[in-house]
Amino acid sequence: MDSRWLGGIALVIILALGGWYIFSHPTRSAAPAPETATSTEAMSSTTAPVLAPVTVTYTDQGFSPASVTIAEGQTVIWVNKSSQPLWVASNPHPTHTAYDGTSRTTHCAASYTGLAPFDECAEGAPGSSWNFTFGKAGTWGYHDHLDHAMTGTIIVTAAAPAPGTGEKGGDTGASASTSVNVQVQ
Repeated sequence: MDSRWLGGIALVIILALGGWYIFSHPTRSAAPAPETATSTEAMSSTTAPVLAPVTVTYTDQGFSPASVTIAEGQTVIWVNKSSQPLWVASNPHPTHTAYDGTSRTTHCAASYTGLAPFDECAEGAPGSSWNFTFGKAGTWGYHDHLDHAMTGTIIVTAAAPAPGTGEKGGDTGASASTSVNVQVQ
């Protein structure tokens, strides 16, 4: 026999065996999903959904948008697209005490162990970014510490009560937290 015929016959046999194997051994599906509670009581104990961060851009003309309204627990990301360094800090300049009551000299010290302040505590180069998660409702003015004429406002609305509880959804009792994320682009 010609070797092409032998190769063709071998290919047909391999395909037939493969088809038999696939159809005679059904694939295993993932484990069934656990039952989900649908009662009002069970749903009230769930935490609030995580809200997407809001971005504020800093250019040579200032902060844009200059005023942002967010929910308690939401994060704001400041992106420096200016030609100058940027240092985001809560009002008033130069002490930065409005958000948590501690001064810049206290909460920017290397030995500070309190809650994360609404203060970048250092300048970020053009192209960098910094973010802060607001854990307290209120109207919070801020500025560029290096050019305090450049200002903005963050309006933080209180978290809505979880259905049927009268309590804030997802409230852990923790105050503000921050995550510093410096990226040079």
